[in-house]
Formats: sequence, C-alpha cells, structure tokens
Amino acid sequence: MENLPFIIGFLGNIFSGLVFLSPVGTFNRIVKNGSTEDFDSLPYICTLLNSSLWTYYGIIKPGSYLVSTVNGFGVIVETIYIALFLQFAHPKMRNKTASLAGVLNLGILGTILLLGQLLLHGQMRINVIGFLTAGLTIIMYSSPFGVVKTVVTTKSVEYMPFFLSFFLFLNGGVWTLYALLVGDWFVGVSNGTGCFLGAVQLIIYVIYRNPNSSKQLEDQTECLLPHSSS
Repeated sequence: MENLPFIIGFLGNIFSGLVFLSPVGTFNRIVKNGSTEDFDSLPYICTLLNSSLWTYYGIIKPGSYLVSTVNGFGVIVETIYIALFLQFAHPKMRNKTASLAGVLNLGILGTILLLGQLLLHGQMRINVIGFLTAGLTIIMYSSPFGVVKTVVTTKSVEYMPFFLSFFLFLNGGVWTLYALLVGDWFVGVSNGTGCFLGAVQLIIYVIYRNPNSSKQLEDQTECLLPHSSS
C-alpha cells in the first residue's frame, strides 16, 4: 500500500503531539500551586533540544516533512514548559534550568546547526545530524527514569508521569513501524529503544501504583498524579 508510510507517519504525528501535550496536567498543578515542587526540568530541556534537531533533520532529508512538522510543534510546546519552570521554580532549580537550557538549547544546538550548515553537505550532513539526533532521542526516552529512585524510595508514583510513559511507549512503537516502512534507521533505532524503555516505565508504575502502599505527603488530601521529553 503506497500510502501506508504516510498513514503511519500521520499517526506518529498524533502520538508525538500527545507526548508533547501530556505534561499539561503537571503544569496546571505547578501554576495552581505556584511551585515546581520535586518535578525536574531536565526532561523538557532534553526534549526541546531533541525536537529542534529532529526538525532540522526533517528539513534537510528529502521526504521527511512528517518528522519536521510535529517536532516544530514540539519546539513551541517545550519552550513554554521551560518558561513556566523558570517562573515557578525555587532559586536552585531555576538556576539549574536556566544553565542547562542555555548550554543545551542555545550553545550546543547553535553549534551543531552552524557546523552542519558550514562544514557538512548532502548525505554526510543527513547522516551526522541523524546520528546525533537518534542518540538524543534515546536520552529523551530515558529522562523519565530520573524519578524511578524517588518512586522506589517512597513507594509512591506521585511523581511518576504515567501518561508521559504511556504515550512514549505508543509513540516509539508507531515511529519504529514508520521507520521500517521508509528505511530510516535513525528514526527506527531511537524509537525502538524508546518503545522498550516506555514499556519498562509502565511496568514500574504498575508495581508501585497502589495508593495504600504509597508514602503520601502529610498535607496532601488527595493523590495528584501528574498527567505528564519521533
């Protein structure tokens, strides 16, 4: 079926969009409480860098507009998330967020784009950017594991972003299928890894999701599960 890659890629756009939007509940909580609490900005910073590079990759590689469009949307969304972190985080986290965003999303991204345009050409540019972006995608998929220690220690999934893990699992599976259809191993390897890591995160969530065994904050009257990185 000639249109199958487009259909799968379109579904990938939908799932990627859901991944980008899945932390909306978390940020509603942050704005409502006026604090980022124990949430970490690193996943959003990594996702912004990752989305920026996938957008560039989709632009320079012929026929990859489905990759560039959804990641362009991701750049906008992740920028908003980081701005909210800078507004509501405590000073230590605010400084960490500003420093990491400056180094990764301005310094490193700008250097990669500049060198890519000036020193690399044709297929070599596609290969180098694809290799870097695939590696960063694996980092993005791995970033929610930063809360695993907290989950195991407190035996609580309060800060475990279930929907983010769930959509990362679906997103990785769909983009892996798309990659197989179009023969793009950069997309395939990174998202195949993401599908596996998403499954592991879901298993961890299932193990510790029982609220009766969770260590709740003393001033918390209800379980506020965050609805929260192709």
